[in-house]
Amino acid sequence: MARDDLWTRDQLIVVFNLYLKLPFGKLDKRTPEVKELAALIDRTDNAVAMRLNNFAHVDPYHQQRGIIGLANGKKQVEPIWNEFVNNKEELTFESERILANYQHKTVEEKYPEIVFDLKDLKGEVKIRAVKTRVNQNVFRQMILKTYSNRCAISGINISELLVAGHIVPWAANEQERLNPENGLCLSNLYDRAYEKGLICIDTDFKVLLSKRLQAQSSKEFYEQFFGRFEHQSIQVPKTYQPKKEFLEYRLGLFDH
Repeated sequence: MARDDLWTRDQLIVVFNLYLKLPFGKLDKRTPEVKELAALIDRTDNAVAMRLNNFAHVDPYHQQRGIIGLANGKKQVEPIWNEFVNNKEELTFESERILANYQHKTVEEKYPEIVFDLKDLKGEVKIRAVKTRVNQNVFRQMILKTYSNRCAISGINISELLVAGHIVPWAANEQERLNPENGLCLSNLYDRAYEKGLICIDTDFKVLLSKRLQAQSSKEFYEQFFGRFEHQSIQVPKTYQPKKEFLEYRLGLFDH
């Protein structure tokens, strides 16, 4: 077993990858994903749990909430956190590549469905597309765990029906693409309605309906799927709540 004080950069990065995907309450040595990663990188369950709590210690979101995490080991994880802050897309993709390597796979082998979808692309275009899709997959895992695998509007908890949507659209702000405060977990119906500007969420986390949608109020579907949610609060997550400046940005595009 490797010594716990001699962590490699790769080991720290894959623990950070797990930190992105686990709920705060699961940063524990008894969590199955912690045990699995510990075995993969030749560390003890306790050592991996400690590093996860080190990342919680340097996470500004938890600092704002008054959650201290684990300070011992901060110097080892802080450079990884800062690297993520400065270049989220590169480090997120690298973390998936390193994790795949520990699993004796390539990223392409780990995500065959992505490679299949992009099979007609070549060269740099394909490399960039694969990176984007892999990062979107990680973002989805981050958002679904943040919202406890439930649609923030309807409460639907069937993963196959859930989408990790962006408040500020993916193409509009590169820096915030992988920020969990820029994400919403919605079922396919409400994600589509949100993307098309038929519904919106205000800075009090309440659902708004557009004039176009309200014009359908006489239709049978309206009250069941939309009307009953108007001015109701979404299910706000305990961590990484939607950032109000992002919600304000989206409100600016909305047809009230």
